[in-house]
Amino acid sequence: MPEPTYYERVYEVVRKIPKGRVSTYGAIADFLALGSARMVGWALHQSLQSNDVPAHRVVNRKGELSGRNHFGHPGLMQALLESEGVEIQHNTVCAFKQLFWHPAVLVTDVS
Repeated sequence: MPEPTYYERVYEVVRKIPKGRVSTYGAIADFLALGSARMVGWALHQSLQSNDVPAHRVVNRKGELSGRNHFGHPGLMQALLESEGVEIQHNTVCAFKQLFWHPAVLVTDVS
């Protein structure tokens, strides 16, 4: 079986972000220890053709919906997050620090 591509590895991590939580491009890039936040963004832009990657749960390091313009309609990313109970004001996740999910929990979660 071939090794997963970088994009496939990004998608695998993003699929694990719980509903109602968010992560960042940088946290995912750091967790994968390969590439940059920008590369994660490129991967997620490609994933928008598929419905099984919740790319709307990935924001920039400030909690801003920096990828919102890639969702076909600028309000769609916000609408998807709000449908999961995430409050957004001025294109930024409210309570960002409390809602932030780090991929390292995949390594430390033994349940």
